[in-house]
Amino acid sequence: MPFPQQTPRLYSKAGIEAIAPDQMGCYGILSGSAMVYIGKGDIRGRMLDHLNGDNVRIARCSPTTWVSVVTSNMDRLEKDLIREYDPACNRRVG
Repeated sequence: MPFPQQTPRLYSKAGIEAIAPDQMGCYGILSGSAMVYIGKGDIRGRMLDHLNGDNVRIARCSPTTWVSVVTSNMDRLEKDLIREYDPACNRRVG
């Protein structure tokens, strides 16, 4: 199950702050057309954390855009999305 059809938002402070806080769900971070990371939680809060450098692997991928889906079924959807997209920054090292 891919992310719903949408125009990716810019991976920037303004692009992230444009959405309302407290929207729970899953999000995907892209570098060009490649999905590099998929996460879950408070979408705006987590995206701002990533933008501020909380995950070095994401920063190294030079993110450009991101997508999201608001859902209460975050745990299952995140796992399904990771299996489908196989993003580089979600792969375990070692």
